Amino acid sequence: MSRIGKMPIPIPDGVTVKIDEESILVKGPKGELRKNRVGNIDYKIEDNVLRLVTLDDSRQTGAFHGLMRSLVNNMVIGVTEGFTKKLRIVGVGYRGESKGTALVLNVGYSHPVEFPLPDGISAEVSKEGFIDVKGIDKELVGDVAAKIRKVRKPDSYKGKGIRYADEVVRLKPGKSAAKG
Repeated sequence: MSRIGKMPIPIPDGVTVKIDEESILVKGPKGELRKNRVGNIDYKIEDNVLRLVTLDDSRQTGAFHGLMRSLVNNMVIGVTEGFTKKLRIVGVGYRGESKGTALVLNVGYSHPVEFPLPDGISAEVSKEGFIDVKGIDKELVGDVAAKIRKVRKPDSYKGKGIRYADEVVRLKPGKSAAKG
């Protein structure tokens, strides 16, 4: 049995959870999310607490037990608080700006790169070069942040590029360090 799967999920006020044969729907103040059900798992709601119970003892069901608990918990957190991923633009002359449903990045190419944001995702760029990617779906927020980082990955010699705010980039010594 999964230790994570056994933990109950508290359902805050203003959040409704609907479970049908194929999917789970979570509605809250920030929006609604739907996930397909997987595994041989039963869902029970009692006293504003959701519990996941396995219906057999197979290894695959145990794996899905923890997975589904984490996914549903992230859905509940997403519709109440939302998720944010911070990125940082590092480099002289590198900057970005938010224009409607797109992000325009000037990161050392001959032209500005226009990055379209999917539905449900917003991005804000500060003067200091920080990009805040926000949304209610944790998976989508992380995916969009990774794709924005991929526009210009951090350089291993000077450290220029787009990186996560908490990412540490180890700089390599250049050619002159090898001659000394």
